[in-house]
Amino acid sequence: MALSNFIPAVWSARALVNLNKTLVYGNIVNRDFEGDIREKGDTVKINSIGAVTVGSYTKDVNIGDPQTLTDAQTTLLINQADYVNFQIDDVDRAQQTPKVMDIAMRESAYGIANAADSYIAGLYTGVAVGNTIGNDIAPIVPTATTAYEKLVDLSTLLDEANVPSEDRWVVLPPWYYGLLLKDDRFVKAGTSAADQALRNGLVGEAAGLMVYKSNNVPNVAAAKYKIIAGQRRAISFADQISSIEAYRPEKRFADAVKGLHLYGAKLVYPSAIAVLTANKS
Repeated sequence: MALSNFIPAVWSARALVNLNKTLVYGNIVNRDFEGDIREKGDTVKINSIGAVTVGSYTKDVNIGDPQTLTDAQTTLLINQADYVNFQIDDVDRAQQTPKVMDIAMRESAYGIANAADSYIAGLYTGVAVGNTIGNDIAPIVPTATTAYEKLVDLSTLLDEANVPSEDRWVVLPPWYYGLLLKDDRFVKAGTSAADQALRNGLVGEAAGLMVYKSNNVPNVAAAKYKIIAGQRRAISFADQISSIEAYRPEKRFADAVKGLHLYGAKLVYPSAIAVLTANKS
């Protein structure tokens, strides 16, 4: 049989990399309370003290007895455990010039980070009463004219809750960011420092909020988007890659890797976030 129609396969020295979402929420929360996490169910203890009373001093008059400060403790539970477990067959490895394991490892790292990012975003449900604009029954429908104004309203809610003005942020879905780009009041990224930060989803500043863009903004079937504004100390996050192992599966000629990611997050200050429920126009 003639082989004149045979077309040899050419293996490229490059591999296609997935189009991954930009991860944001895990980068804007605080990690102050990360401890030595070993297994799911571990806890991180967070201590806090009450307000200090300020008295009025009068010359030559004794001051009162020292105030006994009240303390409280909250627990950050490491209750999330995600894993990856993949293999690359020896035949595939031999046929391809590049080391696909490196790419697979990057993809697995992204996957576990994306799961944690989405988990953190879901903590909006603990927002303090009164710190919301719109709801699932009557979501706000922003326009190019009102999108910026709604961010001002979110920032005002944080002001009224005595939230520190530094390290404030808001995370927007791409369509909302598109509306802001049509408003001259929006300060877009333009400096070299801001452009460098674009890699982490930072796209500008508005109403005293650092503006981030993410496809992990919670929503219901592309509606009722939960746009969260807050301050870095509002949410605490702790994580650890507790185990990563390379091995040879018993019944396969392949290299395999499995890894376990343990993490937990807690909305420590419910009044330090504000949530806008919004629909596309």
